[in-house]
Amino acid sequence: MKYYIIAGEASGDLHGSNLIKALLKNDPQAQIRCWGGDMMEMAGGTLVKHYKEMAFMGFVEVLNNLSTIKKNIAFCKEDISNYSPDVIVFIDFSGFNLRIAKWAKKQHYKTNYYISPQIWASREGRIKSIKRDIDKMYVILPFEKAFYENKHQYKVDFVGHPLIDAIAQRKIPDPQEFLSENKLNDDKPIIALLPGSRKQEVQMVLGVMLKLIADYEKFQFVIAAAPSLDATFYQEYVENYPVKIVRNKTYDLLSCAHAALVTSGTATLETALFKVPQVVCYKGNWISYQIAKRIITLKYISLVNLIMDREVVKELIQNELTVKNLKNELDKILFGKEREQQIEAYVELEKRLGGEGASNKAAAFIIENA
Repeated sequence: MKYYIIAGEASGDLHGSNLIKALLKNDPQAQIRCWGGDMMEMAGGTLVKHYKEMAFMGFVEVLNNLSTIKKNIAFCKEDISNYSPDVIVFIDFSGFNLRIAKWAKKQHYKTNYYISPQIWASREGRIKSIKRDIDKMYVILPFEKAFYENKHQYKVDFVGHPLIDAIAQRKIPDPQEFLSENKLNDDKPIIALLPGSRKQEVQMVLGVMLKLIADYEKFQFVIAAAPSLDATFYQEYVENYPVKIVRNKTYDLLSCAHAALVTSGTATLETALFKVPQVVCYKGNWISYQIAKRIITLKYISLVNLIMDREVVKELIQNELTVKNLKNELDKILFGKEREQQIEAYVELEKRLGGEGASNKAAAFIIENA
């Protein structure tokens, strides 16, 4: 069969790559055309457009790039028409994907959505377009099934979280080898900095994170550079700080980390699955934040707290993200009772996510329903 897959961010590229592997395993003759990234291409998809050209964060940033977004939408429709797939698979990236889905449904393409738009967080009214335009939905968070089926009478399939697969499949690094390769000190515990995968995120939070370094001489700070950003992008931030940068080695870094400072998003869940105590950081464009806080209805912004439905990890949001507050919370997970409390909660969190096999389950459903 012919599959057309659309992902628009680094996390979508990761999950899309594992989905492509599972599709090819279950359908060896599969032809797969995709929007995504290097990982999806390496997995066997024919890459049409890279997510680096599409990922805009925040309301203001989207407005500033409307012409690019419109061109991408028009090109995507044309490319789908020329390719004529048996099924289109949307991965997260709702602002773009729901627009394509509306058009695709009218053109009588089969539409599957893997990794639900977060309508439980904001703009719940999008359920109308999902019911109208999406034939099958495969969700990855345990509370999403009840949200769709009990609240909105829309049947979905819970497949588990693909991060479980992604982490299970990774090659376990030798800690000493990792430290040696990256010129890290084996006598100092690592505090990992995960400042996000988009320029706007990094620009807002990395400076605050780096200002802590002088107060923690017995630790070493290491930045997990996002594959979507050029190596030179980080230099203006780190030139005056004793900090190391690793690239395309986030999981290796987390496997060796003692604690982490993490920008909200998928990285908070990844950090939890590696059992690394963390503080969650978020700061956005002022206008975008003012709009967001008026339409987002959630108690928490991190996936860890959302899944557990309680505050497991501390979230420092917008004006709360100061050097003083961040130092106070970092001290708690380095030296306080909060450290063990987080690790204990992470064990329960992993149980709730449903174990391994999300990619294979989603692929089987997609093939069955195509």
